[in-house]
Formats: sequence, structure tokens, C-alpha cells
Amino acid sequence: MASTSTGSWPRQIPFIIASEACERFSFYGMRNILTPFLMTALLLSVPEELRQGEAKDVFHSFVIGVYFFPLLGGWIADRFFGKYHTILWLSIVYVIGHAFLAMFETSKTGFYSGLFLIALGSGGIKPLVSSFMGDQFDQSNKSLAQKAFDMFYFTINFGSFFASLSMPLILKFFGPAVAFGIPGVLMFIATVFFWYGRKRYVHIEPNAHDPHGFLPVVKSAILTPMPGQANKGLWLSITGILLALFALSQFPSLGVVTSLCLALVLVMGFVGVGASMQLQRALSRHPSEAVDGVKSVFRILILFALVTPFWSLFDQKASTWILQANHMAKPEWFEPAMMQALNPLLVMLLIPFNNFVLYPALQRSGVTLTALRKMGAGIAFSGLSWIVIGSLQLIMDGGSVISITWQVLPYALLTFGEVLVSATGLEFAYSQAPKSMKGSIMSFWTLSVTVGNLWVLLANASVKSESVTNKIAATGISVTAFQMFFFAGFALLAALVFALYARSYTMQDHYRSVSESH
Repeated sequence: MASTSTGSWPRQIPFIIASEACERFSFYGMRNILTPFLMTALLLSVPEELRQGEAKDVFHSFVIGVYFFPLLGGWIADRFFGKYHTILWLSIVYVIGHAFLAMFETSKTGFYSGLFLIALGSGGIKPLVSSFMGDQFDQSNKSLAQKAFDMFYFTINFGSFFASLSMPLILKFFGPAVAFGIPGVLMFIATVFFWYGRKRYVHIEPNAHDPHGFLPVVKSAILTPMPGQANKGLWLSITGILLALFALSQFPSLGVVTSLCLALVLVMGFVGVGASMQLQRALSRHPSEAVDGVKSVFRILILFALVTPFWSLFDQKASTWILQANHMAKPEWFEPAMMQALNPLLVMLLIPFNNFVLYPALQRSGVTLTALRKMGAGIAFSGLSWIVIGSLQLIMDGGSVISITWQVLPYALLTFGEVLVSATGLEFAYSQAPKSMKGSIMSFWTLSVTVGNLWVLLANASVKSESVTNKIAATGISVTAFQMFFFAGFALLAALVFALYARSYTMQDHYRSVSESH
């Protein structure tokens, strides 16, 4: 294993940071032009009245894949190949996916295959890159780790900002082959940067199967019989599996991705509740520390479930909000997708503003800022942003043409919510999860984004029903505006329930001690 000089900056970190900057440009570069490309090129054969819904379905199905495959990437790295080799090989898959987008701009099969490969590559490396960077630090230089993660988060938004500004214009003036080809080149450069530092990295070997990990404890809780007691947990788990099979049978109407994701959520939800009801049964096969760890994970998962509405609102800024911007007044040279650049720009401004101005001011005024309070407020701010975007839609539905600059306000509210939820959530989850369960929690956090996008697909599927659209028409507002206010209410209700649950949540501290080895 390589080592780093005592108290010094690890010389391999620049390779990881540079690779991340290029990878984020490539990802956001293609992601932020995906909806406009679908609407103006690939889906032109779809009737105009259905095209908007189809484009949103494709976009959110892609995002679901990106945030589902971290489960696979983390498992492969932990059990078989280690982080470095898994990142490198999946990065090559990622590059091939970009190549497919550039080559198959007129073929749905080829283009969708490219999206699948990008989801597999991008999602697979998502939980690994940041933890691989953490592996490069030890007790002698751990004080520098936070600076590295600050740089890491900054490069994500730096790459996203310039990609969001430039790629819509490149799509407009040079066409999709070039617009999707450039992100592919950047991803290839990212892979080369990462590979070039291979002899300098600290490599942590993959772990053997932990017999007292999260899944073994859950399995024992459900399957261990208790004399004289009915196994309600097992029956709940079977119910979840049967409901999942029913969801899979609905794929002709819901779509394959929606059905698969819904089936996964049903199995996880029912099995999770069943196991939590009788965790004490696992004590016959596992130490109390492992069972207590699973209890901690279940408590955190309830909070994660309440965060999923935030993600359903946040990710629609790259679909629903762009579609709205298409009908707003704007300069002739300006592409609606360029509004996406506001998000990373505001993130880069809000993080220092919050840490050096807002938070200290609130604390001086007597407001105690906890991680859970920040996250609850962030969900609520996302709901407020959708009240604003829905109000703009009502004005437009009334026949008025308004300037695209009005979208700055909802972008600001949503991004403020993102900083409170996303930047806080990972640190909170890490601190609450026992050491042996931290990998499970990282996977569930990314899965919460998948579930958030599932709600979007289910909402889109529901409004395709004639009975639903008739009921919406009876309210006197458009389907688009109705959905916007629905999602606003969805988030505000989630924020309220989150705040109520947070009041009874007991904070834990599961950071490793100074004496532990890295």
C-alpha cells in the first residue's frame, strides 16, 4: 500500500480532482441538453401533445438509472475488484456510452443504449470516487481531508456551470453529434487523468463478506422463528414481494423503468418494516452491536424516505422547468437549457454565504442550527420554489408572455434548498451510521434520488388517464400548472412530517476515534 508524507498534502489528490472536474463537465454537459434534444430531434415522431410527457419520462428514467447503479458499483468494488479498478473499468463503459449518443443521434435504440451505458458508468462510480479520495488520507494528514472534499464539491459545480452555459449553444449551432461528442472527449480525458495517478494511489483491498452486515442481520430478523409467536415480518415481506410482482405486471402502462423501480421500492419498504418489527430475533445469530447498527440504519431510512420528495422537485429543473422556459420571452441567442447554469453558480455563492454570513447570524440570534433543521428547511424551500414556478405557469396559461428572468427566483429558492439538503444530508448520514453500516447508508442515500424520480414518473403516468385529466380540467387550470402545485404541496407536506419526526430523533455520533486506523 502506498503512503503519504506525514502531515503533507497527498500528491495523488490532484489526479482525482482533475478527473472529477472533467467527468462532471461531461455528465452535466449531456444531461442538460438531453430534454431539448429529445423534444426537437429524437422524439419528433411522437405526436406533439404527447412529446413533452415522453421527453420527461426518458429524462427521469435516465436519472433513476444513474442513482440506482451506485448499489451495483459499490457492491462490485467492496466484494471483488476494489475501488480503483471498478472506477477505471466503469469509466471506460461511460466513455463508450457517450460515443453511442454522438453516433446514434437519429436512432432511438442506439441513443437509449448510450443512455443506459452512461447511467451504468456514471452511477457505478458515483459512490466510489469520493470514498476513494478519502482513502488517500490517514491520521497524519486527515486535517487536510475537508479541504480536499471542499475542492471536490467545488469542481462538481464548476464543471456543471460551464457545461450548462456552453453545451446548449453547441447543440444549437453545431448539432447533436458534436454536442454529445464533446462530453465524451471530456470523459475520456477524465479517465486518462485517473489512470495516470495509478502508481501514487492508496489502494484499499476489497472486504470479504461481513456475516454481521446490514443484509445478513435483516435476513435473520425475518427468517428466524420464535416459538409461540407469529412471524408477521415474514408475512409482510411476502406481501411486498407479491405487490412488487403486480407492479412488474403493469409495465405496459407504466413503462419498464417505472415498474422495476416501483417493485424495488415495494420490496424494500415491506421487508424493511417487517425486519424492524422483530429485529430482536437477529440477536440469536448476531452480536448486539450489529443489531443496534441496523436499528440506526432504519431510523435514518425513515428520514431518507421523507427527503425523496425533494429530489422529485429538484431533478425536474432539467425537464419541466426547461419545457416551461421554451415558452418564455428571451434573447434570440439564449437557449432555455442555459438556465441550468444558475444552479451550480448559486451553489458556489451560497455555500460560503451560508457558512460565513447566514449561519453565524442565525446562531447569534439564538437559532440552533442542527443538520435535521437544515434538511427540513431545505425541503420546504423546494416546495416554495414550485409555488413560484406554478404561479408563473398560471400567468402564461392566461395568455401573457413573461420574461425568462422570472425563473431566477425559483432557481434561487430551489438551490438554497439543495444546499441545505444535499450538502448536509451526506455528513448527517455518515455521522449517524455505525462503521460497519456506512457503506449501506451511502447506497440508500443515492437510492433516495431514484425514488424521488420515481414519483415524477408515476405522476406523469397518472395524468395520461382521461379520467384524471378531466378532473384536472374541472379545476380550471392546465395539467402542467396542476402538477406544479401538486409537487409543491408534496414537498411542503414532507417537510412538515420530516420536522415532526426529527423532534423525536436521537442524534448519534459514529465518527471513528483518533486511535482507529484509517
